[in-house]
Amino acid sequence: MIHMLPNNKKIEYLVGKPDMQFCEAPLIPFDKVVCEFLFCLSSELMKDKSAKEYPDIISFAFWCRKSNVENIKSRYTGMDIRLGLGVVFHIAPSNVPINFIFSFVFSLLAGNANIVRVPTKDFPQVAIVCDIVKKLFERKEYEKIAEMSVFIKYEQDNEITAEYSARCNARIIWGGDATIKNIKLLPIPVRSIDIAFADRYSFCIMQSEAVLATDEAGLLKLARGFYNDTYLMDQNACSSPQLVVWVGNKDENKRAQEVFWKALQKLVVSEYALPEVKAIDKYVQLCENAIDLSDNLSDYCNAGNYIYRLQLRSLNAKIDELRGKCGYFYEYCTDNFNDIAEMVNGKYQTLTYFGVAKEKITEFVISNRLCINPFLAHRLTLDFLGIAAHQTLWAFSTDAPEAHITYSSTLNRLH
Repeated sequence: MIHMLPNNKKIEYLVGKPDMQFCEAPLIPFDKVVCEFLFCLSSELMKDKSAKEYPDIISFAFWCRKSNVENIKSRYTGMDIRLGLGVVFHIAPSNVPINFIFSFVFSLLAGNANIVRVPTKDFPQVAIVCDIVKKLFERKEYEKIAEMSVFIKYEQDNEITAEYSARCNARIIWGGDATIKNIKLLPIPVRSIDIAFADRYSFCIMQSEAVLATDEAGLLKLARGFYNDTYLMDQNACSSPQLVVWVGNKDENKRAQEVFWKALQKLVVSEYALPEVKAIDKYVQLCENAIDLSDNLSDYCNAGNYIYRLQLRSLNAKIDELRGKCGYFYEYCTDNFNDIAEMVNGKYQTLTYFGVAKEKITEFVISNRLCINPFLAHRLTLDFLGIAAHQTLWAFSTDAPEAHITYSSTLNRLH
């Protein structure tokens, strides 16, 4: 099926044109041309001078490299008898520059045509990625993908969003709870589906003894994993740890904290570009926390403006209200991580961990009957992209012979 796209002066087309013939016909998941396009996109981004200035772009380019895509493909069987659902309408978050392209790729790999609304803020990363995608779409070999891919930008406008929603087979909504709730008021066709990546809280457990036993190379790997989970998305990703729980005796916890944060500091200082406005925001938040949490703060440390650390005396059910950005972390020390079970509620999504056996983490989640999905627990480093990709690949493709949506019974797996 081929349709014309809305021609509205309020809509800016970054990739594609309003008068183009948009193809809604789906492909099989991991279509050969799609995979080749991603390999080429990865290569072009990796060698682009402007792209190299932004770690989040390079992280995306590294993710969609040939070996990683082929590795993801190898985890799925029976994809040759599935097809994409059709048209997927993506509403990317306003605060994460590179999220839109990940969302697009997840759906494209599932075999779908895509209309992607990028953030309205003028992030340089959006322009860089869209320019390269646009250039690749000019090549004859990627014509099939070009005619089923559109990237648009427009200010919040329910009328425009409703128009795209009314013609999609699936809709991906990224954002806070209020944003998702409002968008869901705009109807989609009866047989279409929504997947919402909503506001969530995540934390990390560090086994202090294991950190102290880690050699220099291992510490660098650990710091790199934590950096990728937090700084690449300015702690905006739903899987970015806000709270770090240290498990061990008092001496072990203190020494492990010193070792780990020192290793992370070296990495952050050398690679992270902290905007002045974000540094000011962090200081303002520190002043507010000093007042609001005065009875519950036992210590405060910082490494310039790059790392802020606030140590808490106790945890409670409202810990998920404590959110950091751009390297602002809360810490809690204990000799038994089962102490933290009471704080977990329906807001919690991801538990990352280091130095603790996977079986013990799973037992902790299940025995305490926690709201957090035990299959969202990951060793550091976390690949939150694997979570979203897995969910999208299955939910946004259908068994071709029977033409009905098939959902995976297990959305995410321990890595």
